[in-house]
Amino acid sequence: MTRPTRPLAAALLCAVLCALAVGGCSAPGGLGAGEPAPPVSAQPRPESLWPLWTDQSVSGPGTSVGTREPPPQPLKDAPEVGPGGLPAVDVQDVVRADKQMKAFAAKGWISAPGKVGMRPPVFRDLTGDGKQDLIVAADAETGRTALTVYTAQGTRIVPILFTVGRRLAAETIGGDLLLRTAADDGSEQAVRYHWDGERMRVVSDERRYSKSVPGCDGDPAAPQPKRTDRYGQVCE
Repeated sequence: MTRPTRPLAAALLCAVLCALAVGGCSAPGGLGAGEPAPPVSAQPRPESLWPLWTDQSVSGPGTSVGTREPPPQPLKDAPEVGPGGLPAVDVQDVVRADKQMKAFAAKGWISAPGKVGMRPPVFRDLTGDGKQDLIVAADAETGRTALTVYTAQGTRIVPILFTVGRRLAAETIGGDLLLRTAADDGSEQAVRYHWDGERMRVVSDERRYSKSVPGCDGDPAAPQPKRTDRYGQVCE
């Protein structure tokens, strides 16, 4: 057998050492030695608008949903928006000018769940223009809640979202609005809205089913007679 010449052997040894050095510099798919890790961006966390009306949160957004509707129109007979923006406007006058909400104007304001009337108004920047938008919700005798979001376009007030739900809880996630409601079948529905330049558009709609209803006690695996919680739902 012919041995490799000294220069060739030196070249082979150098190649092997280089391969070992490269392999030890980084793990497969990882960072190289001395390479800084990329910064981790903080994800926005849900922020409840009415904490007293908030139950346990459901999981995150699902499939994107979209619809085509005519653009929302400014409210007639609504107060004008001045330099102070929507926070300086009389909220009750806004509700009275809205055909879908004016029936709640005479109910008055409430400060806790279990009563009929309008919840305290909340102001958040949902349109991303640096100005506060107005969020109004009213609880009815039926157990359902009507919610409307208003934004200012110049001096005019425009409703950019109207929805009704049972046991409604609202949260903001960054600039998005998350509304959670309870269905008659015991499920929870989470709908996420995002400003599209015209209105608050549905970007996800997710429903979650649970084996038991919140407020029911006992082991769900054990056979038990049917019971109902404080909302009249059957505990499974």
